[in-house]
Amino acid sequence: MAQPLAERLRPKSLDDYIGQKHLVGEGAILRKMIDAGRISSFILWGPPGVGKTTLAQIIANKLETPFYTLSAVSSGVKDVRDVIEKAKSGRFFSQASPILFIDEIHRFSKSQQDSLLGAVEQGTVTLIGATTENPSFEVIRPLLSRCQLYVLKSLEKEDLLQLIDRAINEDHILKSKNIVVKESDAMLRYSGGDARKLLNILELVVESDTEDPIEITDEKVVDRLQQNPLAYDKDGEMHYDIISAFIKSIRGSDPDGAIYWLARMVEGGEDPAFIARRLVISASEDIGLANPNALLLANACFDTLMKIGWPEGRIPLAQTTIYLATSPKSNSAYNAINDALELVRNTGNLPVPLHLRNAPTKLMKQLGYGNDYKYAHNYEGHFVKQQFLPEELKNQSIWHPQPNPAEAKLKEHMVQLWGDRYKE
Repeated sequence: MAQPLAERLRPKSLDDYIGQKHLVGEGAILRKMIDAGRISSFILWGPPGVGKTTLAQIIANKLETPFYTLSAVSSGVKDVRDVIEKAKSGRFFSQASPILFIDEIHRFSKSQQDSLLGAVEQGTVTLIGATTENPSFEVIRPLLSRCQLYVLKSLEKEDLLQLIDRAINEDHILKSKNIVVKESDAMLRYSGGDARKLLNILELVVESDTEDPIEITDEKVVDRLQQNPLAYDKDGEMHYDIISAFIKSIRGSDPDGAIYWLARMVEGGEDPAFIARRLVISASEDIGLANPNALLLANACFDTLMKIGWPEGRIPLAQTTIYLATSPKSNSAYNAINDALELVRNTGNLPVPLHLRNAPTKLMKQLGYGNDYKYAHNYEGHFVKQQFLPEELKNQSIWHPQPNPAEAKLKEHMVQLWGDRYKE
């Protein structure tokens, strides 16, 4: 039985590696270390299908050092210790440390990660971890402090097109067929920057076509994927597509849709912490000031999940999902920070008004730092009008309250304080 196309095309050297030029391009930091023959432990953080495992294998081949692999899904503390013992007994003084590659390291428990510390610190092994989740949340601090962190990006359009071209012209099976790529937008869109998914889609379309030449069009790609909805996604679960549908259902105030997509993720074995973090983001981005309690509940859900574990954790996830979906919605805070960031980028480092500056020294006081600042609590209602934006932006409006009961009260209060500034 032939290997899948993605496996057949797995690069063997950095010269064949596509993407991640900021790490492995000429003169990039990781490329320099690899070429020098010495690497320190590091963690690769990035979405699926961008070359984390491939990069680890290329490094091991280049350094000609033993390469051990563990999957966080199926390995326990005993497996970690066994590999470390093998690394100790099989190492020669002149040789670089064996590489221990741990896929999905974010799924390792604290005790499993603790069991790695000594070996990493002493140089018994060089750890390369791969994760699709933010290591700050998932990797224990002592281990994270002993590793460099490198962020991998979704593959760009040019990278994906290069991959398609390579598959058609270099793969020993595909190059024997007469394949013509007339359109590629659908393949690129469905792949989401994931090389493995892109190659799975290409292989599916080619294998289901008996024509000569095999013409690949957007319509044909969509048709084949609709007929085979599980064929182009790891473990049959469209990880990013389903989380997108989940969040959009919450944003669209449809609790039935939201709880359905939650069930799809739960049944598909999705990482519960991944779901909980997206709920926290949604509570702030989509519900925001229309119902500030949403963020409190989402945070409480995350904490509860960490305390009670699985499968009971599905219940607070469901409770929070329904609460967020049925809450009034506002993205005024989300818009405000984005608009403020754009304003900062366009106006640069404007000076802080003198009356708002700190004056810890006598010289600063002589220069007028802090002069004329009015301490709000000394005034009736704990408010007094004064300017808080830089002079060049003094009339700028950034936060725009939206028409929901909670923000209507906030707006009314601001109008009472500031008058016309918040009347729209």
